[in-house]
Amino acid sequence: MDALIEKLKGQIIEQLNLAEVKPEEINPDSPLFGEGLGLDSIDALELIVLLEKHYGIKIQDPKDGKTIFQSLRTMAEYIKSQGKS
Repeated sequence: MDALIEKLKGQIIEQLNLAEVKPEEINPDSPLFGEGLGLDSIDALELIVLLEKHYGIKIQDPKDGKTIFQSLRTMAEYIKSQGKS
């Protein structure tokens, strides 16, 4: 799981053009939206694209995104649960 989390850190930084953020600054348990990384709704769409592009995962119900994208760890757990890591 830790390897997947580290991989996701790099993918998120690249996908969202977060050049000022270093992977080690991202706490896997911090919220991705609001206080944590401070992502917004446009970033959520980019995360959906990231899952489709890198892992072949399509999120059918946008409401599921709220649960999946709570933190980096919940995102990694979802990828693992889909057998796509």
